[in-house]
Amino acid sequence: MTKLIDNIFIYSSVVFNISVSGVYVVTKLGDMTLTQVFGGIVIFLIVPFTVTLLGYVRAKEKKKTLISNGIILFYLFLELLLDYILRIPFREILALHVPYIVVFYAALFSMIGVSLEKNKRLGYLVIVTFFILIACLIYNLFPS
Repeated sequence: MTKLIDNIFIYSSVVFNISVSGVYVVTKLGDMTLTQVFGGIVIFLIVPFTVTLLGYVRAKEKKKTLISNGIILFYLFLELLLDYILRIPFREILALHVPYIVVFYAALFSMIGVSLEKNKRLGYLVIVTFFILIACLIYNLFPS
């Protein structure tokens, strides 16, 4: 059972990285419809990450794994709240954006850490998709 939970966690991490990468690229290209699609995929990942947290609690996993999964869920709910419920331009408000960025990277590194612990080979896939995400972020930040 824990192998299944591990795989759900790892593949959800890969989907997260690819979806956020997609958000960066299509935002740069000005396609707000696709931005909403990729953003919706990210928000939907609340479901599998909740399943993995419950599975890890049931399996009595290490606290580090539970906390990491909790950080990821905290980020996803924060994203849901700020972008989809409150719809405030928090990225333009430094006092909100900086903590958001900290939570975002804590979630990313939590995905990498747990993935590597659970399956080294697939953990490297999470790392590769993380670097793709970083490359897409850099692309997004460069002026057109």
